[in-house]
Formats: sequence, structure tokens, C-alpha cells
Amino acid sequence: MVTAGLDLDFSLPLFTSPLVPTLVLTGAGAAPDRVAAAEATGARVVRAGEGAGVDPARVVRALAELGHTRLLTEGGPRLLGQLVAAGVLDELCLTVSPMLAAGDAQRIAGGPSVTLPRRFALESMLEEDGFLFTRYRRS
Repeated sequence: MVTAGLDLDFSLPLFTSPLVPTLVLTGAGAAPDRVAAAEATGARVVRAGEGAGVDPARVVRALAELGHTRLLTEGGPRLLGQLVAAGVLDELCLTVSPMLAAGDAQRIAGGPSVTLPRRFALESMLEEDGFLFTRYRRS
């Protein structure tokens, strides 16, 4: 779990009955009472950033030091944008739905701009019922 503010509900099963211990990644400036509340559940809190925020490159390094060298992130556009901007995203799995919608949705990655777009190459693509399941790797 990546969180800048540790504004989490520690009564959720993720904390009360996890299948594996929960890792919480936050910044060095996280509120001590929130860190203590997370640790009281048995979660392991890893500080991977200055202030209250997290640094994606430090997150990757901290997790690698714990033996986690293959990472899957399922965050929103802001987290994905931070990973892209930090240059630590090496693979992207993207599903294209055969449905059309309109609205004010953001891009799939929002956040800091990158000076040069990252080039990814299509690794694989599967289709089922009109859905396309794509996997791209950084070139």
C-alpha cells in the first residue's frame, strides 16, 4: 500500500486478517500516530521518501531490499504518472474495452511531465469477447 498521509482504515481485512503481512510505504514525515496505528495491526511501515510523500525510485529500491524484485502496482493515474516520471515503470498491462464512454476522465497517467516520452513495445496481446488485454515493455 502506497500512501502519503496514512489516512487508512486500519479495521479493514487488509490489516486485520491479511493473507500475507501488509507493507505500507510512506514518506519520512508521516504522522507518528498514524505510523504507530499501522504497525499496531502487524503491518510493516517502510519510509520511502522525504516529507509526507513517497519517491517512486526509493519505493522500488526499498522493496528490492526486502526481496521484492517483481512489483505489480494497481494505483490510480497519479501513482502511475509518478512511476513514469521517475523512470521506474518497465512494463504496462493495459486493457481496452469494447465500450465507448464520454466524460471528464484523465489520462491513464497523470502527474509530473516527462521531457521525453517513454517508448514501450508491444509484448503480447490477447482478445476475449472484444476486450484486448495488452502487455507492453519498456524499449
